[in-house]
Amino acid sequence: MTTFAAQLQDETFLWVSLVSIIGLMVGSFLNVVIYRLPEMTKRSWLQQCAELRGETAPVFAKFNLMIPRSACIYCGHKITALENIPIISYLVLRGRCKQCKKHISLRYPFVEAVTALMSGLVAWHFGFSLLALAALIFVWALIVLAVIDLDTQLLPDDITLPLLWLGILINLNNGFTDIHGAVIGAVVGYLSLWSTYWCFKLITGKEGMGYGDFKLLAAIGAWLGWGMLPIVIVFSSLMGAVVGIGLIMSARHNKNMPIPFGPYLVSGALIALFVGNDINQLYLSLF
Repeated sequence: MTTFAAQLQDETFLWVSLVSIIGLMVGSFLNVVIYRLPEMTKRSWLQQCAELRGETAPVFAKFNLMIPRSACIYCGHKITALENIPIISYLVLRGRCKQCKKHISLRYPFVEAVTALMSGLVAWHFGFSLLALAALIFVWALIVLAVIDLDTQLLPDDITLPLLWLGILINLNNGFTDIHGAVIGAVVGYLSLWSTYWCFKLITGKEGMGYGDFKLLAAIGAWLGWGMLPIVIVFSSLMGAVVGIGLIMSARHNKNMPIPFGPYLVSGALIALFVGNDINQLYLSLF
């Protein structure tokens, strides 16, 4: 082991600080994914629909996670490297575009800050280990999914499905759970919401949630194991109910408008990741 790696292993503060800084930079990239991935998916759908109808597929300029360069959504000003330093650039520019002076959404530094905070928490909780690296990937993916669902009410297969299979691979060697717990967690996670969806639809004739929620809970089950699913479901349902009722009572949300469930599943998954074992042990000691 190198001297620096040994120092990271011995000094918790240094390890947590380093991972938090990396998380801050990753948060800047997550903002790009959050904005661009739904647009990439939309363009792909439009092309596929045109082909199915026998029409000429629309042609779009090259657009992916790397191309074109990030730019102001109002004036098209290309964002320079100095204008793209996480949080610091936002503060220096006072939350405005350098060229047109239009407001930049506060969500960009918020995502960066949350990513840094959660990354530091992962480093502190799991220590200097490969499990911490795996947990970072899991947490970063959950952050992207939560924000995309808030924006579009979509949970892209491009993230949920690879996340599911990666969770099973991580647990082949008893990562967060054993392989049996991972496989059963994926199956139970999917079927629990799938059955809830169909029961609700048969009773009310309405769709209570989307298939993306099934896949997200399946991915969470694959990572954390079936034993953590009750914690995820209970906490996500409680938070969803409290927030939903609060929005309706404050007249800020039409009761017929759908509320994305993905962010609540993500919140439940994070609770299970960090304190799920403690909650299960407390429950077993009481009952």
